[in-house]
Amino acid sequence: MSAIGPILVINPNSSESVTQGLRDALVGMQFVGGPMIECVTIEHGPPGVVTQRHVDEASLHIADLIESRPDASAYVLACYSQPGLDLVRSITSKPVYGIQDAGVLSALALADLFGVIAVAEGSIPRHLRNLRRLGVDGRLAGEVALDGSISVADSGHGEESYAALVKAGTKLRQIGAGAIVLGCAGMSGHRRRLEDELGARVIDPTQAAVSMALGAILT
Repeated sequence: MSAIGPILVINPNSSESVTQGLRDALVGMQFVGGPMIECVTIEHGPPGVVTQRHVDEASLHIADLIESRPDASAYVLACYSQPGLDLVRSITSKPVYGIQDAGVLSALALADLFGVIAVAEGSIPRHLRNLRRLGVDGRLAGEVALDGSISVADSGHGEESYAALVKAGTKLRQIGAGAIVLGCAGMSGHRRRLEDELGARVIDPTQAAVSMALGAILT
């Protein structure tokens, strides 16, 4: 039997600190005999995928990377806007997972209504378009952006971003969200603490996507 190729987790922004946060969040999903989980940064990507232009630019960078890594068993697009998802599925037969889809589907399995915490207000309309595409917008309690100007790179580190996540998560709980999806891959460092604080399941969508990839590869 040939060796199982890695699960390639792609951070489409240029922040190595975000990629390191992904490695930290996924280390517990590595096991003997399982595929390596390899997290990579697109160094020439934007500092954060916030605008539609960022999404479109990142799509081509991701496609180039995936074409250069046919050794991978599966690919995870570790950005909530899922840049290039349809494009890269057209150029590889391997499983490709977008973290918004994975995180939302996990939330639907855990609660009647779910909520999403976004980094920036401007990202929300783009996220909502994808929920309508999935046909699950009727189960969205709401999506709330972080107060202030917290960057993607800082969203999972420090007390300022944690306080903003608690505030947004509390609003979502008040409007009925039984599960909360972190709407940015960079937020992963706060997941466990936030879950304890809010008393509701908090889903790291990158962990959810890697779980799905493991299931596809190993079954």
